[in-house]
Amino acid sequence: MYRNEGACKVKKALLIIVALLLAVRLDAQDLPIYSQYLFNKYLINPAVAGSDGYTSINLTSRQQWAGYQGAPQTYSLSMQGRILKQKYIIRDNLFDRKIFKPQTEGKVGLGGTVFSDINGLVRRTGFSTSYAYHIWLHGGTQLSFGLAFTGYHYKIDQRQIQFEDPDEPWLNTDFRKGIFVPDFNFGAFLLNRKFAIGFSAQELMEGFIKAGSQAYRDLKIQRTYYLFGNYDFEPDNKTLIQPSLLLKMSEQLRPQADIGLTWSYDNRIWLGTTFRTGSAIIANVGVRRDRLFFGYSFDFTLQKIQMSTYGSHEFIMAVRFGDTPRKYRWLDRY
Repeated sequence: MYRNEGACKVKKALLIIVALLLAVRLDAQDLPIYSQYLFNKYLINPAVAGSDGYTSINLTSRQQWAGYQGAPQTYSLSMQGRILKQKYIIRDNLFDRKIFKPQTEGKVGLGGTVFSDINGLVRRTGFSTSYAYHIWLHGGTQLSFGLAFTGYHYKIDQRQIQFEDPDEPWLNTDFRKGIFVPDFNFGAFLLNRKFAIGFSAQELMEGFIKAGSQAYRDLKIQRTYYLFGNYDFEPDNKTLIQPSLLLKMSEQLRPQADIGLTWSYDNRIWLGTTFRTGSAIIANVGVRRDRLFFGYSFDFTLQKIQMSTYGSHEFIMAVRFGDTPRKYRWLDRY
């Protein structure tokens, strides 16, 4: 009898240790996944801040693997815009055709984000502030560079572990105190009326600086890289077909690709589907009314865990300011 009780205690301790270590390992290497990044590329690239000349406020809520206990949850509120001294202007030429003439002023974009990411026992709550610089190239193409400072509180939430013994030593460890991790993100973004290409690198310092509990001294945050692109086909003045590609890479995980196709009508309705390699099939829908935008996506997971979940759900609500009919149409898309 005593032998069985002792074996149960040892087994429980080992399970707790394994769970804690796995939580640290997985979260340290994997940032939140967004299925509707096309509607807010700023979440993965600081160079996007102010790139379209508008001021946007975006609220994102994501519940991954709904119905599965301990499944990842992500919430973010972001705001980004451009410091403009004058508006973009359109002038008529001799043939009565509109010509887009960007202003040389207003090259600076600013942005900020607050977020909360819960992944099992691990919680990341923090903020980021970004600075972007936009350069007009030949042919109305814009090249942007951005740098973001991020800081977040990282901790293992032991309150989710149920103990029969109130004096259990794990209840009083330094893991529950957490740490503060400052870091930097970098991005580059090339924007044209027909296409967009972006590259970004997040967690550049890999958690080299940490302030707080010594229990996390061996924690290393892996860098994550994003490469995305999309191209616009316009069969008529109101219809847009947009294929897109997003590659997500880190230094220890295999690359993951989102291959998508989006159809929109009159810049008011969006329907799309995305295949995430080895992971999920995603359906997207979005509607815009005046300055407000609402988006929803459903992820059908291609892994065995789908049998225990109701899929993944992501909601976006956004508002955009600075709209004007004088802006050229490629800048008038969300």
